[in-house]
Amino acid sequence: MRLKILSALSSPQALAVLYPVQMKYIALLLSLLLSAPQESPQEAPLVASPTSCGLGAAFHAGRRAALAEAVGEGVLVFRGMPNTRTYRRFHQDKTFWWLTGIETPNAAIVMDTRTKEEVLFLPKQNLGLERWEGEMWDAGDEWVSEVSGFTDVRPSTQITSFLKERLADKPTVWISKEPHVELAGCYDRAGPYDRNRKRDPLDGRVSREQALEDKLIERYDVKVKDCQGQIADLRKVKTPEEIEAMRRANDIGVTSMIEAMRATKPGVSEWELDSLMSFVQRRMGAAGPAYEAIVGAGANALILHYISNHEVCKDGDLLLVDFAPEVDHYITDITRTWPVNGKFTERQAEIYDCVLAAQKAAIAAVKPGVTIRDVQKAAMDVIEDHGMRDLVRHGFFHFVGMEVHDVGGMRGELEAGMTFTIEPGLYELETSIGIRIEDVVVVTEDGCINLSKSCPREREEVEAIVGSAGILDAMDGR
Repeated sequence: MRLKILSALSSPQALAVLYPVQMKYIALLLSLLLSAPQESPQEAPLVASPTSCGLGAAFHAGRRAALAEAVGEGVLVFRGMPNTRTYRRFHQDKTFWWLTGIETPNAAIVMDTRTKEEVLFLPKQNLGLERWEGEMWDAGDEWVSEVSGFTDVRPSTQITSFLKERLADKPTVWISKEPHVELAGCYDRAGPYDRNRKRDPLDGRVSREQALEDKLIERYDVKVKDCQGQIADLRKVKTPEEIEAMRRANDIGVTSMIEAMRATKPGVSEWELDSLMSFVQRRMGAAGPAYEAIVGAGANALILHYISNHEVCKDGDLLLVDFAPEVDHYITDITRTWPVNGKFTERQAEIYDCVLAAQKAAIAAVKPGVTIRDVQKAAMDVIEDHGMRDLVRHGFFHFVGMEVHDVGGMRGELEAGMTFTIEPGLYELETSIGIRIEDVVVVTEDGCINLSKSCPREREEVEAIVGSAGILDAMDGR
């Protein structure tokens, strides 16, 4: 039988005679086998090589230099993300991207602060795989050094032997133990996830970061330290390149939020608005969502992280929308609240005006040298003057950058370059009124700039936009 099949495989006509019913399945199998990814150095990649790297090679080199200075003497080891285990776009770990700008799987870097060496490790070339998935950075690409700024690029297969040599005299090894975060991820969700998985009696796996530490100790008998604190301190104060990336994210986020206002009317669904905003953001160049969309109508606005988005908006409801995109690995965080029918009721307007006044007071209080406590007090004074202190259910601030709840503690004085949200909110259970207004500000030398100020906040502006002609109307032929 084996010889019969082999001879048949060499002759399509014979194959059809022997197995007429199974012919199409065997042909499909042969097609898949012949087109499966194979290493083929003779073939050229089907996608052009990149001409830039992240926010620019100089920016990422500057971040590496700042980190090296912050930790002092030692060897720093960082690993990028492996390829995905699903058929979805690859997204690099935030920390690794911040240090390199490299958006490709299975990359790593080793930095020796004693010798000033920076070595980039990339996979060996696999042009067969690139036929399926496009251009990937690899050790055989001549353009890598020019684009990335790394002059020493080696195959990933050499990293263990390189570390054995470099760690022979037992220097301190620095790694980041911040949980890896990709698109729409955040350390304050990733960390608890990793800890809970480790504690699970039927799982027990340690985090990827802990596994790296364990292997470095096991293989090289070195002392490993966590430089997450130094990275967080550096990430708190944004460079001009980072602020400009956040401006791009804000511009796209504002446009999508306005389009959601236009599309709102009784009978529209929360999921339609979620989908509409996602479309607008992606069409304008966003990589994807900065976080899962919160589109809460009526009582759903009282759920602070409501992400089901499965209800229909009703006449008389308020709609709270908290959604923004990621652009060039940086994000924004915008929330607006508006009436489904385009007209605030008396009580809705009363609470809305209080929230808006509190946000304006907080923004006005921001400048270098003050603390978040000072800014919080400015907002709370307004809320207490309105007699609505009992409607507060959350804090009003968090850092924003590469993650929606960005790294870094909020104690201490504000510095120019810090970027964070100002998001007062009031929630009245009895009336199902939930109102939050949120923008991202960047601290300047003498105050702050509201990056998302072009998104309407004044009641009259909001009422004028809600229900006006938009994309959904055009799609529905209205």
